[in-house]
Amino acid sequence: MTTAQPVSAAAPTLAKEKLPRHVAIIMDGNGRWARSRGLPRFAGHRAGAKIVSTIVEECSNLGIQQLTLYSFSTENWNRPAEEVELLMELYVEYMRSQRALLMAHNIRFAQIGCTDALPAKVLAELNTTLEATRNNTGMTLCLAINYGSRSEITRAVQQIVDDVRRGLLLPENVTEKSISDRLYTAGMPDPDLLIRTAGEMRVSNYLLWQISYAEFYVTEVFWPEFTIPELHKALRDYAGRNRRFGGIDKSNT
Repeated sequence: MTTAQPVSAAAPTLAKEKLPRHVAIIMDGNGRWARSRGLPRFAGHRAGAKIVSTIVEECSNLGIQQLTLYSFSTENWNRPAEEVELLMELYVEYMRSQRALLMAHNIRFAQIGCTDALPAKVLAELNTTLEATRNNTGMTLCLAINYGSRSEITRAVQQIVDDVRRGLLLPENVTEKSISDRLYTAGMPDPDLLIRTAGEMRVSNYLLWQISYAEFYVTEVFWPEFTIPELHKALRDYAGRNRRFGGIDKSNT
């Protein structure tokens, strides 16, 4: 069973200006981690939830501005009903157990995704946590729950069409900002670093608009084994990247 890890007191030998402002993570491999140990899949989800607490606390200590975790996708409803129900119960348990940690670290909670399909008890706990942390001024912890990027973009386009139809927006005035302002992530910085665990080389309908210029980091480590040293490794790798945003490397000119 995964145990809590000690949180480091200092940044991983990185200058603060080299740290990403916004880290997004696809937390993959819970089921495979459990299967490799002869455990039921849900044991992997529970172990993964414990790692979330550790990584959230460490990112807050390091001064990361926002951490966004891909927690439950719109496609995850296709999983066995029992597993989905257990996951929803885990959200309720996590929200209740982690509020004290969020408050202690001045972390503001946010959620992206369609809430309409979420069970009432999950929605109630999400809203309670949103309200409790509303005035916190530290890191933002954002959970993507019932989230799918294509449906998010479709929703934004529908809102733009509606605004044009009602005369609130001219077609020629539709810009990238018009779209960004209608996404779930409106007002949030785009991710600088996207981490995916368990070695999968795909983005799985996650923040497709927002990660246009994000740096990707893929590790073979399953999420329940994504320790603080693994996080530091990803941050060191990011710090060594040359982010040109479509320009040229002036150091080589």
